[in-house]
Amino acid sequence: MSFTLTILGSSSAVPTSSRYPAAHVLNVHERYFLIDCGEGTQMQLRKNGIRFGKINHIFITHLHGDHIFGLFGMISTLSLLGRTTDLHIYANAKLKQIIELVSPYFYEHPLPFNIVFHPSGSKRQQTIYEDEMVIVRTIPLKHRIPTTGFIFLEKEVQLNIRKDAVDYFNIPVKDIHSIKSGKDFVTPEGETIPNHRLTLPPWKPRSLAYCSDTAYSEKILKYVENVDILYHEATYGDDMEKRAHETLHTTAREAGRIARLANAEKLIIGHFSARYKSILPLLKEAREEFPETFSAEEGEIHTIERKRSKRDQ
Repeated sequence: MSFTLTILGSSSAVPTSSRYPAAHVLNVHERYFLIDCGEGTQMQLRKNGIRFGKINHIFITHLHGDHIFGLFGMISTLSLLGRTTDLHIYANAKLKQIIELVSPYFYEHPLPFNIVFHPSGSKRQQTIYEDEMVIVRTIPLKHRIPTTGFIFLEKEVQLNIRKDAVDYFNIPVKDIHSIKSGKDFVTPEGETIPNHRLTLPPWKPRSLAYCSDTAYSEKILKYVENVDILYHEATYGDDMEKRAHETLHTTAREAGRIARLANAEKLIIGHFSARYKSILPLLKEAREEFPETFSAEEGEIHTIERKRSKRDQ
């Protein structure tokens, strides 16, 4: 039951020799979600062994070039590879107009697959995707143009029944489903066996919040509270704080403060300005606010391990 984030691009507007613009892949139970699609995303997918055909859902935070320039090449490649299944794109409504404008020039026309567009607003939280395993909601962000973050929430799964309990209480098959759903078991003699004696503690649902680009704003705390991994932009360090505020970006220290106030489990900072040859000063500043901070590095995989919840018995 995987829940992993692969970093494909950690740079901001200008790519460097070692850092690509924004792009990440989240794998939730073998559902692959591409988050942003900056220039070079296809190359990074190849390098990291992620098959193009596995990606059916692409989430775009906003329409600045460093977050979408890779999308047009991706669509072209999918067409050349013979894709026929639908491709779902979640983004500001204007992206649909842009894709329709360039399609006659860049792609086989019509495409051999459907692009299903899901417009996402930036003023309030919306649920934009849901299946039996995961829910995706938007996070309103504060930037120069309409921008949304995304939070990916794993759904609670059925309880695991204990085999020794099944054998000991001679539980019939017809009662297994109700026990996994949290019900107690009543023996033929009328004795009620509490559910906690029959099942293992439930798995704690995992979560990842992705916030890029945005000015520092504590308004997002209610959306990202207690998240397992918070990915937050940290374009600048303390030395460029004025520039960060002018451009509605965040400093590394401010990203650390958001993680601390949100009671996040782990913070990943990224979207670094190309001005910085070394990210270590930014990492240091963020860790002064929130010690469990890590810098986004191309090719790194961050895994959220499964943990069982504590429960009263």
